[in-house]
Amino acid sequence: MYSDTTQPDRPELATRTTTPARQLRHGGHVGIVLPCYNEEGNVEEAYTRIAKVFAALPGYTFEILFIDNASTDRTVEVLRGIVASDSRVRVIVNARDFGWIRSPFHGMMQVGGDCVIQMCSDLQEPPEVIPQFLSAWENGAAVVVGQKTTSPESLLFWGARSLYYKFARSIADVPLLEHVTGFGLYDRRVIEIMRGYRDPYPYVRGLISDVGLPIAVVKYDQATRRRGITKSNLSRLFDVAMLGITSHSKAPLRLATIAGFILSGLSLLVALLFLMIKLLFWFALPSGYAPVVIGVFFLGSVQIFLIGLLGEYLSAVLAQVRNRPLVVERERIGVETYRSGDPGSGPE
Repeated sequence: MYSDTTQPDRPELATRTTTPARQLRHGGHVGIVLPCYNEEGNVEEAYTRIAKVFAALPGYTFEILFIDNASTDRTVEVLRGIVASDSRVRVIVNARDFGWIRSPFHGMMQVGGDCVIQMCSDLQEPPEVIPQFLSAWENGAAVVVGQKTTSPESLLFWGARSLYYKFARSIADVPLLEHVTGFGLYDRRVIEIMRGYRDPYPYVRGLISDVGLPIAVVKYDQATRRRGITKSNLSRLFDVAMLGITSHSKAPLRLATIAGFILSGLSLLVALLFLMIKLLFWFALPSGYAPVVIGVFFLGSVQIFLIGLLGEYLSAVLAQVRNRPLVVERERIGVETYRSGDPGSGPE
């Protein structure tokens, strides 16, 4: 289901138009990026389903770029076979696993097209919604995101995600979208704007809101993974969750500062109160270690929490200062000549 209204708290976005440079109607060249890691059982079906979708879309041409995160199974071998049978398919193989933040973004910067569609190769994000993406794009949306309405994960996990999204949205500097991943369509203008950010650890869901161009939402039901093992472990989910908070909100830092002042004041009041009671009831009030122990442990735990919070922001600053490449490529398969000089360049 396609929604014309994009962000309820920013209605002005729905009235804007995309760049005048794009005058396409019911046609164009589409670049599709499929990140993969140990997906030997899924990549061929993903390619087949995408090709079938575009076969029913006259006027559209496409190219597919699989970006592989150094798979340890037969994924690259299967991809070689696909490239040999279809010149529209290309592959980038990373030197190692660079994670599910950096690798997909690198692929988006490398693929050509008037617009770019990014989707996972595990087939939990259905290629069959691509026509809805293109329809919304042709109607003026610069970004079209897929929003999950249902998921095969447990109700507890879904509820935890929902609470996180509401919390992140409430403290963010930009209106973040809920239950969206990188699955979606991005106009070429948006791709070039995000390229200019030169973020070594880009949070795409926040970047598209930060750009501010019109965003449309297409709702879909997330499919159950039929082959392979999910790569979404607790560590990666926590990494993305903290990235979403620290990339687009100063509220935690301000909260830490406020909490520091409040706790310092409370600690001083408790100390003065305890001193007064001790002076008034010198012999009746036995001295003990309980207040000291409680105070030390309480303040210590708060300090550790706040230091950890500051550490998250410092790690983001460190990533910017290092200015390392998004990924290091080991091999390109079927990829034609690219512009030189810019590691984030797309095909000529």
